Amino acid sequence: MTTTTNPQRAAHHADQFGRAVAQRLAQSTDDLPYEVSERLRAARARALQVRKQAITAPAVLAQAGGAATLGSEGFSFWTRIGSVLPLLALAAGLVLLHGFQAERRASEIAEVDVALLTDDLPPAAYADPGFLQFLRQSGRE
Repeated sequence: MTTTTNPQRAAHHADQFGRAVAQRLAQSTDDLPYEVSERLRAARARALQVRKQAITAPAVLAQAGGAATLGSEGFSFWTRIGSVLPLLALAAGLVLLHGFQAERRASEIAEVDVALLTDDLPPAAYADPGFLQFLRQSGRE
């Protein structure tokens, strides 16, 4: 059998346990020296202050209009649209950039092909190893 715990009920049980422990400790503090009882009193005061801050923090967040909450109930339709738009803009930019790069690469290849076809030498001359030797010697002169 699966049991689910309600957060408010669990907090209530924790508070009850804390009160019972505090009451038990308060009964046995009569025999302690003054310094020890003062340190215990200061520790209780700090613990109560921390507990009050833990209780009031969710209330402050709820009063802030839910802007600081991370639950899905704080997201409206326009908030979701606003969070998706930058992703869509990024994807569109990447697609456009890819298209631009592909077109530029194709035009560079076309320029090389045009230069090879309109040159006085046949394209097979560029593959000949002796032609590279000829180009190196003519470049030195």
